[in-house]
Amino acid sequence: MTAESNAIAQKEKRWAASSSVIAAVGLTSMKLVVGLLTGSLGILAEAAHSALDLVAALVTWFAVRVSDRPPDEQHLYGHGKVENLSALVETLLLLVTCAWIIYEAIQRLFFEPVEVEVNLWAFGAMAISIVVDITRSRLLYRAARKYNSQALEADALHFSTDIWSSSVVIAGLALVWIGQRLVPSWDWLVKADAVAALGVALIVIYVSLQLGRRTIAALMDEAPPGLAQRIAEEAGRVTGVQNAGPVRLRQAGPISFADLTIKVDRSASLEEAHEIAATVERQIETLIPRVDVVVHVDPVRRTGESLTQTVSAIAARLGLRTHYVHAHDVRGRYFVDLHVEVPADMSLGQAHDKVSHLELAVRDELPNVRDIHSHIEPIAAPVAPVAALVPDAEEQLRAQVMAVTAGIAGLRGCNRLHIRPGSDGYDLAVHCLADPDMPIAEAHRLADQVEKRLELEVPGVSRVLVHIEPEGEVG
Repeated sequence: MTAESNAIAQKEKRWAASSSVIAAVGLTSMKLVVGLLTGSLGILAEAAHSALDLVAALVTWFAVRVSDRPPDEQHLYGHGKVENLSALVETLLLLVTCAWIIYEAIQRLFFEPVEVEVNLWAFGAMAISIVVDITRSRLLYRAARKYNSQALEADALHFSTDIWSSSVVIAGLALVWIGQRLVPSWDWLVKADAVAALGVALIVIYVSLQLGRRTIAALMDEAPPGLAQRIAEEAGRVTGVQNAGPVRLRQAGPISFADLTIKVDRSASLEEAHEIAATVERQIETLIPRVDVVVHVDPVRRTGESLTQTVSAIAARLGLRTHYVHAHDVRGRYFVDLHVEVPADMSLGQAHDKVSHLELAVRDELPNVRDIHSHIEPIAAPVAPVAALVPDAEEQLRAQVMAVTAGIAGLRGCNRLHIRPGSDGYDLAVHCLADPDMPIAEAHRLADQVEKRLELEVPGVSRVLVHIEPEGEVG
């Protein structure tokens, strides 16, 4: 999320929380006044419920402001957990209020008869409450879904339950009115108000327990069921990933944190492995909104890995580089020749020890290797500037090279030649043409033949690179 979009999100979330606080203040005041005037325990219970909603709205308002703060030295994962803590506070307040409502309802049902005055003010107050609760719950749900805010979602859940609890109170008041005005013999209906209060309490308890369970799950870093497996499966579909897992998930407010291990062919270069990990991250970001992903790459031996790849991977693990790896198979036993590159400032004794360690590691992983012969050489020195070649000398050298390549059967000419003077002779890059249907093994043999003949027949040549390309290709 960009800085601009993050600022817009913060503004919208704070506006939703602030409007919730304003609405809660108005509804609590209205229900308290009407409840005291009418003596309705149902309305007073709703007033207490709305007062609790006010506290919850204030907690949510505070949590939303704090949770959007960026990570700091003490909170490396950000401040999102404050949303989960606010939800826990709301749950505890709800349960305490329900205990009071249940106590008062039992007193009115069995011990303390109370007169309830039912009038239009009572019904009007509850109707207004339902309209306001519908409006603000929709506003909060919309912001919660848009920005994955658990604090706003908890607030929205509170106010959506107010709709049902207010409906229960209206039903209770209607029954009391029927008992007082229409059927006086049904005077027992006056207790319907207390029964309605119990109904409100039961609704709130149910919501509280649901909210409390989710809150505790978030604080305990409980992963949503099946999500870790889905992430592993999604990562496993990325090209280059041999296996994925384990996966760890945690939630901090609106942000999820996921870290997982992927197994990648150990012969892959660092850049290749990094690109595979980046692709896995992008796939997970499409699966989970607002997620922070950390991917650990674990190199593993690929099934069917060649001997050369195995040797190179073992050398890389030991901080060495190899090339010109050749293996000879003699009755199922391998004899390996290779060149090993070491830092130029390393002494012979140090280099020999590292190469000996490499040879032991190769034998340990490849029991069929009987003998290893290593050529130790320094890592190529940085490119040094050299003088340009004199034009006459370059023309003479070019003619010699063309004469040699013209005498090699199988080639169809050379279309490019680059001559670069070096510190110990000339470096040649020769582009030769051949039949497009020629097997690659034959093309490689021709390239070796050109290299050897140029090194033997052209004086001053130190290095030769031959590129065989299909005749008819451009460039």
